[in-house]
Amino acid sequence: MLTKLTTPNKSMMLKLSSMFAALTFSMSVAYAAGPAEVFKPDLAKGNEIMQQCVACHGADGNASAPIYPKIAGQHAEYLYKQLSNFKAGKNGEKPLRENAIMAAFAAGLSDEDMKNVSAYLASQKQTLSAAKNKDTLALGEKIYRGGIADKKIPACAGCHSPTGSGIPAQYPRLGGQHAQYTESQLVAFRDGVRNNSEQMSVIAAKMSDKEMKAVSDYIAGLR
Repeated sequence: MLTKLTTPNKSMMLKLSSMFAALTFSMSVAYAAGPAEVFKPDLAKGNEIMQQCVACHGADGNASAPIYPKIAGQHAEYLYKQLSNFKAGKNGEKPLRENAIMAAFAAGLSDEDMKNVSAYLASQKQTLSAAKNKDTLALGEKIYRGGIADKKIPACAGCHSPTGSGIPAQYPRLGGQHAQYTESQLVAFRDGVRNNSEQMSVIAAKMSDKEMKAVSDYIAGLR
């Protein structure tokens, strides 16, 4: 049985006309607005902000004291995220990374400041550390390149690359970092002091002190 086709009434036509007009207006506004502006970092301003960090991280981001990280040459997106994570939440929640010195510093930075100083540091050349403990070198290499199968710990190289260069915007550069600093961060992930990577918290929770120390020393010698 065929269904009889009906001509739309006046009320329906008015509704359709209104909907079409609204859709056309929305598209016009979106087109007029254009694509979102891409932030262009000001390296000079980044350098100016960096002068507040010299005591711990060095003038160009290459910290000489092994308790502080080398941040020269680090991915800008990663540095920006870390600075953001040192800040307390809008409703007073504690920072994802707990560090009194960095919390005080980050609190005074605007979003633009953090992007500028991150870009400046990313443009600097990192000076490289070196592995120092021959007795743990084999264990460190095994963990970095193959993981720890019986603990279901994946190879570090899978995310941080075989050379330790990392993946921009996702995983940080590790190669050439101070062994002491790398080890301290693994401990921080394990102890819940650093909570800005669930993946690393799970991994660190399964590692022994010996394993952390061995892989950290091996990472220092990566090129």
